[in-house]
Amino acid sequence: MFVIFGASGHAGSVTAARLRHAGRAVRAVVRREQQGEPLAKLGCEIALADLTDRGSVARAIEGAEAVQILCPVPQGDSQPEATMRRMIDTAVEALRANPPPRVLALSDYGAELDSGTGITLLFHYLETQLRPLMSHLTFLRAAEHMQNWGRVLPGVLKAGVLPSLHHPLSKRFPTVAAQDVGRLAADLLLDHDPAGEITPRIVSIEGPQRISALDVAHTLGELSGRPVAAHELPRDAWTPMLLRAGLSAEHAQLITDLYETHNDGRIDVENGVGERRFGSTPLAQVLAAMLPHVEAAAS
Repeated sequence: MFVIFGASGHAGSVTAARLRHAGRAVRAVVRREQQGEPLAKLGCEIALADLTDRGSVARAIEGAEAVQILCPVPQGDSQPEATMRRMIDTAVEALRANPPPRVLALSDYGAELDSGTGITLLFHYLETQLRPLMSHLTFLRAAEHMQNWGRVLPGVLKAGVLPSLHHPLSKRFPTVAAQDVGRLAADLLLDHDPAGEITPRIVSIEGPQRISALDVAHTLGELSGRPVAAHELPRDAWTPMLLRAGLSAEHAQLITDLYETHNDGRIDVENGVGERRFGSTPLAQVLAAMLPHVEAAAS
């Protein structure tokens, strides 16, 4: 049984589907029953779990041959760091009590850094807590997901301006489509004999090419048929914008810390460590898939 936490997400749903297509039994772990409906149609067993509740996590991993674990960023939480640490501690306790043969943890570029990375510091904590626990452990570190641009698309289409926390606008940075992460995760879970059995196995993934905020604006303009200009959001405007978007003060601070470190060039693949993979999905394909939903919601 392959147990996939976050199976209704952009990456997790692809992992679950790929494993099912490979003929494997999959237990899709979701938070709400309706999230499991499409996965049940694929033949997945559905398990409901709250990542802060050890009992439900423990039940979800019973009989697991392999587990894919993640630490989702809680939306609308006034104390997201404390909540994420509680999720990680809960998962680690459950895995320690009943360790499966293999674990894959979805992590982030920059997870090797132990300070100053904002929200990414929680992925450092995830890796640190899991390292001494598992004998067959894989960290799949992904670049920034292309789907993250979906958060600003409604405003971009309305105003024709793409606000960017990436400075300068011409700076190229690594990014990846979530579905490419999901496909690679499934392949790694199916890989019973990785070269050398190095533990933890560290695999990094980014897209076919690095992009800039200017590239994103240009692509959105071409896809939407309307002009879109990238705007380098001044540093003193970051927090007010994030607060207006509904983030708590603590969540906004975690994001600003991350982008300050990103703009310093410190959030990247860890050179000389582990394996590097590249997804095949271009930015235009990801944005094109999101635009109809945004436009429909606005009409």
